[in-house]
Amino acid sequence: MTTPPSPPSDAAALAGGRRSIHDLLDVEFLEAGPDRVVLRIPVDWRVHQPNGILHGGVSALLAESAASYGAALAAGPGRNVVGIELNASHLRSVREGHLTAEATPVRVGRTVQVWRIALSDDDGRAICEARCTLSVLDRPGGAIGPVDPRVVYE
Repeated sequence: MTTPPSPPSDAAALAGGRRSIHDLLDVEFLEAGPDRVVLRIPVDWRVHQPNGILHGGVSALLAESAASYGAALAAGPGRNVVGIELNASHLRSVREGHLTAEATPVRVGRTVQVWRIALSDDDGRAICEARCTLSVLDRPGGAIGPVDPRVVYE
């Protein structure tokens, strides 16, 4: 058994000092706004399934993270979002390079948001297509404190 990697020393401190799976997998936030979010993750041994290709669960994780981040920004201050449904169609495998997720809203409603997420490799080939439905909560900060735009709420 190996020792898990330490979190990167330059990782942004999250609300209350909490770290997340995003730190462990080196998720990069390339763009973030209420109309578009772009995240990227390196594809290496950490995200491979036993056959040496990207694990589909990692595509789902990146898709929901991108949608959740955008939905939190679109919902605005004092509101929180939680994913309630995720659909992901895996289209092509990838062994190395990067996986990039681009999330755009289909509908931003008062209580429900739906986001489309296109995941691609370094050559722009479609790897996964996903759709995420999120519930918008009126509880300021929910159970974890105030909304921090640097934190992905799932």
